[in-house]
Amino acid sequence: MTWESLDARLAATPGTVSVYVARLGHAPAYTRLPDVPHYAASTMKIAVLAALHRAAEAGTLHLDTPVPVRDVFDSAAPDAPRFACQQSYDNDDAVWARVGGEATLRWLAQRMIIKSSNLATNIVLGHVGLPAVARVWDLAGARHSVTGRGIEDFAARDGGITNEVTAADLAALLGAIAHSARPAEADPGQRDPIAGPQACREMLDVLFAQEHREDLAAGLPDGTRIAHKNGWVHGVRHGAGVVFPDDAPPYAVVVCTTTELADGRAAEGGHGDDEACRLIAAVSAAAWEHRQRLTPAGAPAAP
Repeated sequence: MTWESLDARLAATPGTVSVYVARLGHAPAYTRLPDVPHYAASTMKIAVLAALHRAAEAGTLHLDTPVPVRDVFDSAAPDAPRFACQQSYDNDDAVWARVGGEATLRWLAQRMIIKSSNLATNIVLGHVGLPAVARVWDLAGARHSVTGRGIEDFAARDGGITNEVTAADLAALLGAIAHSARPAEADPGQRDPIAGPQACREMLDVLFAQEHREDLAAGLPDGTRIAHKNGWVHGVRHGAGVVFPDDAPPYAVVVCTTTELADGRAAEGGHGDDEACRLIAAVSAAAWEHRQRLTPAGAPAAP
């Protein structure tokens, strides 16, 4: 599929579809509305993961120390009452089984990503704090993305406090993590990376273990390594990842959709169950097809 034919398909899609495809450290090969904000859904969990590992690296938190597993959280809205999550709205009963007990932050962070647990996310966010997540976005060079509240903090939502991302910002964040995980290729002039190489490698390992593979991963050949996180609510479906081909340099591919094609359900057994999943898979497949010639937009392709 050419970029032109892909663009025509996306232009005909109801709603808003944003895309960013680029080799790490290079200008994008293809973009579509890369700076348009979308409701973040669970893609904000990437920034929470990074904030946690930064805190662990700094020694202010310890990943393997048990913390209480509770389902009551402070709202980001001033003077609002505390709020709780709903188990029926979550994707991971294993975390809920530990309510009233303890779990390590490392385990909670893994469940937050690989199962997309909302409860685990709010617990981790409560330990790292919203300013630490904002710092992650700043270090990544994000221009529009913001994490303003926890999940199901409806008082904050109703007060206009939200979580937003753009395709370009998600690509920048994932690219910064992947770049810093490879010290031989790290930029010595980089003022302040997301975290050190070991912490970034640990983050990538968690993202590689993602079990919801019905969108970006579905567009790749079986066995292809992809460090990714997706997110979905009714009317929203996103996929953000870094693909590591055996025969080409790694590249970022991010697709954010705000569209009636997204039904807001997690797929069963890792297979897409709505048109938005299939659309994201098609973009991923197109990026894979171009993986050996991902040159900046407007530049000649490599032979």
